Amino acid sequence: MGMAAVVLLACAAIAFGINALNRAQGFSDGNTLTIYNWGDYIEPELITKFEEETGYKVSYETFDSNEAMYTKVKQGGTAYDLSIPSEYMINKMAEEGLLIELDHSKIEGLDNIDPRFLDLPFDEGNKYSIPYFWGTLGIIYNDKMVTQEITSWSDLWDPGYANSLLLIDGAREVMGLGLQSEGYSLNETDPMILNEITEKLKDITPNIKAIVADEIKMYMIQEEAAIAVTFSGEASEMLWENENLHYVIPEEGSNLWFDNIVIPKTAKNIEGAYAFINFMLEPENAAVNAEYVGYATPNRTAIKLMDPEITSDEQFYPSDEIMDKLEVYENLGAKTLGTYNDLFLEIKMYRK
Repeated sequence: MGMAAVVLLACAAIAFGINALNRAQGFSDGNTLTIYNWGDYIEPELITKFEEETGYKVSYETFDSNEAMYTKVKQGGTAYDLSIPSEYMINKMAEEGLLIELDHSKIEGLDNIDPRFLDLPFDEGNKYSIPYFWGTLGIIYNDKMVTQEITSWSDLWDPGYANSLLLIDGAREVMGLGLQSEGYSLNETDPMILNEITEKLKDITPNIKAIVADEIKMYMIQEEAAIAVTFSGEASEMLWENENLHYVIPEEGSNLWFDNIVIPKTAKNIEGAYAFINFMLEPENAAVNAEYVGYATPNRTAIKLMDPEITSDEQFYPSDEIMDKLEVYENLGAKTLGTYNDLFLEIKMYRK
C-alpha cells in the first residue's frame, strides 16, 4: 500500500471517528431536525420560516395517538429529535428514561409562558417538557336536538337524552366526569368513592348511544347524535363545520390537558431541538400557530397578538374563575389506573 493510500485511510478513519462522536453528542448528519408531532398540529409555513432562519432542514413525521408515538420512540428505529406528547405520556416516558432532561440555560422565551401552565405535577420544574398547546374536556351539543342549554356534567343523566350521548372512550375521562359531578377530584384514589361513582355512571347508560373516540367529530358534524363528551380542540373543529353545535366546560369543573415539546433519548440533533423550542416560544410564531391549529396557546405574550374574537371565547380561553375548577391528570400509579380501567369496563358492559 502506498503512502498516499495510507494517509487517505487515516483521514477517513479520523473523519469517521469525528462523525461518530458528533452523533453521540447530539449533532445530526446533514443538519436535519427530525420532528414527530400530531397530524395538522403546526402551521406549515412556520416550518419553512424555521428552516430559512436557522439553516436546519426539518424532517416532519406525524402520529395519531400517544401510544403509537411512545411505541415508536421506545423502539428507537427513528432518531426523533423532538416530539409533542400529552401530559400523562410525558410522565410515563420520563419515568422510563425515554426523555432527555432539558438544559434551561439553552431555552429562551420560557417567560412568555403563562405561569399557570408551568411546574405541573406531570413534569415538576419542566425538567423534560415545554408547553405547546392546552385545552379542556367538555360537552358539545346540537341546539336543534337539545332544547335546553347544557351547563353541567349532571345534565348528562337527564332521562330526556335517552340514546343521545356519545362518550369518549377513556377511563380517566369518563370516571373523571362522574367524580366531578359529585364534587370529587378527578384524581380520586379512594376505592369506596370510585365504586360509588361507578354505580352512578351505570345509571347514565340508557342515554349512551355509543362510546367512541375519533368518530365523535364526524358523528356530531353530521348530526347523528345530540350530545358528546370531547376535547376542546376537537370541539373547535366541529363548531367550524356545524353552526348548530356549542361547546361547554361544565360548571363542576373539568380536565385541563397539555401537549408539550420534549426531546426523546433518540435525539441526534440536540442543538437543533433547542433552536426549534426557542423558535416556537417566540410570541409571533406561537400566535400564528394557535390561529392556524385552533387550540389554545399557553404563550401569554402571543395571546396579545391574536384575534380578540378567538382569545375572548371563554370556552377555549377560560376565565380565571373557570380555570380554578380545572384539574390536570396526575399519575395515579399502575394499581389505581388498573382499577379505573376495570371499573370503566364494568360500566361499558353494563346495560340497564
